Amino acid sequence: MPAQSLPQASRPLTEQSTSELVQRASEQLSKLVRDELTLAKAELAEKGKHAGIGAGLFGGAGVLAGYGVGALIATLVIVLDLWLPLWAAALIMTVVLFAVAGVLALFGKKQVSRAVPPEPQAAIQGLKADVDEVKQAVKERSRA
Repeated sequence: MPAQSLPQASRPLTEQSTSELVQRASEQLSKLVRDELTLAKAELAEKGKHAGIGAGLFGGAGVLAGYGVGALIATLVIVLDLWLPLWAAALIMTVVLFAVAGVLALFGKKQVSRAVPPEPQAAIQGLKADVDEVKQAVKERSRA
């Protein structure tokens, strides 16, 4: 249900009642909060777009690197085959690969557990500035 707005008062602010001023300030504060939330959504959408593009590029690089690693592993198996039977060379490379995968998984788990979501910095700072300005206006109004 949309909030009902008071018609613009034709009297100067100094002649308006406290309840009118409080209602006006409440409406303006609500609008400020809605605007700040809209800004936060826009910031997160923009950051999300860049993160998605970056993740896609990293994914493509990862696929190509995977093929390169596969070719390197095949080369290492062939090199080990010069001194060992083929089955032993393949077994040694398999064990080494699983060991490296285990170490990488442990480091990855540690990094994921330390991750935090991004904060919409501009919206937070804007909202703090708005609150400070409202506080200042209330102080000035109470002095008058």
